[in-house]
Amino acid sequence: MTPGPRSKPPVYRRERRLPRRLRDLTPTKAFNPRTFFREMVWKALLTPRTGSPKPPAFPKLHQGQIALTWIGHASFLIQFNDLNVLIDPNFANWLFFLKRIRHSGLKVEDLPPIDLVLLTHAHFDHFHRPSLRKLPHPRIAVMPWGMGDLAHDLGFERIVELEWWDSFSHNGWKVTLTPCRHWGARVLRDDHRGYGGFILEYQGRRLYHAGDSAYFDGFKEIGQYCPPEIALLPIGAYKPDSFRNVHMGPEEALQVFKDVRAQWMVPMHYGTFRLSFEDPDEPPRLLRELARNEGLLSSIRFLEEGVPELF
Repeated sequence: MTPGPRSKPPVYRRERRLPRRLRDLTPTKAFNPRTFFREMVWKALLTPRTGSPKPPAFPKLHQGQIALTWIGHASFLIQFNDLNVLIDPNFANWLFFLKRIRHSGLKVEDLPPIDLVLLTHAHFDHFHRPSLRKLPHPRIAVMPWGMGDLAHDLGFERIVELEWWDSFSHNGWKVTLTPCRHWGARVLRDDHRGYGGFILEYQGRRLYHAGDSAYFDGFKEIGQYCPPEIALLPIGAYKPDSFRNVHMGPEEALQVFKDVRAQWMVPMHYGTFRLSFEDPDEPPRLLRELARNEGLLSSIRFLEEGVPELF
């Protein structure tokens, strides 16, 4: 698939100011301390950590080929024959008191040299400083506006901040920050940090990582102006229903897949950390059922952590 030019600038733009009340933006109002501890902490402690990272067998790629390796959660290694890209790398076994319930698909020391790191927003499960600090000689980091101060001491040669629909190009590849419906604050007082997804274009291929997002009409705009070939879409952290203000479940993700007009959907953001109340196995099971009913199951690629898949 050869990416085509946009016919005109997109019309969707982010709101410049956040809602006054944090609870209008986050799902935390659904919690009470007792329920949170029982569902997110205690159940994870009782769940044996499964999977085991094995030495990777990265394929030898020809120009125009893509190898996708799911590290877990929203973390991916994307490889071309001469470009290695990490998105939201997180190798942690613990996020504060949240236990990782599946081992990361790769060990940091097994990574190839990293040319580009894309960071969708500053939340701790996506922007994990200890993981970023251990990366092997990362060169360029691209992230939304207001995040650069969090990354200046992590060893990057260059840090690029983008606004929605801004693009950055280097050595033939191009990344564009796309809108989403989420929020970017790392701590409560933050009201200036951005968030979004990324379109990555290289060697005539176009891949989309949606970051964290609820469903919104902006996905149709992405499909209109820069439809991707491969869409990495979140399917977890949607229960209770109030969580869908900032996340999406399998139903919405399948609609996003159709909205952006992708050829392949790769589900993510499930089964790694207990961030919500649905069973960890529910999102992929429900997605398979919905996709089968709509005749789209053959377009869904469920990746195994740590196993490269060719596209």
